[in-house]
Amino acid sequence: FMLIYFPFCTLTICTSYLAKLSSVGSISDEETCERLRGLIHKQVQICKRSVEVMDAVRHGAQLAIDECQFQFRNRRWNCSTLETMPVFGKVVTQGTREAAFVYAISAASVAFAVTRACSSGELEKCGCDHNVHGVSPEGFQWSGCSDNIAYGVAFSQSFVDVRERSKGQSPSRALMNLHNNEAGRKAILSHMRVECKCHGVSGSCEVKTCWKAMPPFRKVGNVIKEKFDGATEVEQRKVGTTKVLVPRNSQFKPHTDEDLVYLDPSPDFCDHDPRTPGMLGTAGRQCNRTSKAIDGCELMCCGRGFQTEEVEVVDRCSCKFHWCCYVKCKQCRKMVEMHTCR
Repeated sequence: FMLIYFPFCTLTICTSYLAKLSSVGSISDEETCERLRGLIHKQVQICKRSVEVMDAVRHGAQLAIDECQFQFRNRRWNCSTLETMPVFGKVVTQGTREAAFVYAISAASVAFAVTRACSSGELEKCGCDHNVHGVSPEGFQWSGCSDNIAYGVAFSQSFVDVRERSKGQSPSRALMNLHNNEAGRKAILSHMRVECKCHGVSGSCEVKTCWKAMPPFRKVGNVIKEKFDGATEVEQRKVGTTKVLVPRNSQFKPHTDEDLVYLDPSPDFCDHDPRTPGMLGTAGRQCNRTSKAIDGCELMCCGRGFQTEEVEVVDRCSCKFHWCCYVKCKQCRKMVEMHTCR
């Protein structure tokens, strides 16, 4: 295992930078590193030395954006991106629970994408996890290509965390960012799974070979979203000579390494604020008239009411399988009610 030290960004800046990376073409030469916005000098130099890894980082950036938008699709803040820096607007520059989620999913996405690139043979610097071998206590043979999650996590730690440890960042915010970065990576580590294949006559399982695999990234997103829902509001205190984050409410139990933490309460995200990039409001958003949850029209529209119109939608229907081998469907049109916030 060889770790390439890759100091990169705070997630306040890193998320913006990573998101911008996702729209860049293949990062195939050193000149591209010079043109990437948001990089400090040391980062440019490391980019030049590790150009082959940057495409995995770029894929991870898009993975983080897509997962954020999926997980928040039915909430007032839906992880919309902007053309400016930071791409999520000021939402991620504040110490809110939304920022905590963005940091965690970004750190996780870098670990996930780099690990996947290792396992698929795209990178010379790493490959499968060869520490997983021999016979397991359960009696099966370790074989195949186990995901090298140790490399991916270590790369993410050095790649994502370094600016948090540099000057210019408030101590409490740096602690929050670093904690949530690690919580994101642990969402992968704690859900690694064993996948197996049977070998034998007529599909019998006389011999079983297994390998360790990462969970699907949707599972990682679900875990981090659950941590978002139960995030702990914290404040910085000094314990001896060490600064730590503790629950603001002393009656709450201490958070674990896998929990998300935040410093500041979130805004309500109801109204568009042109002075606050990323604060787009909920006017024009679709809502669910029958739901009492946050996607319901009452909560989504912040009490402003909603309007209803009938729209025509086209769906595939009457699908039939034809030998061999395709499925043919008809197009069915129907009118449905669509509710949007005023």
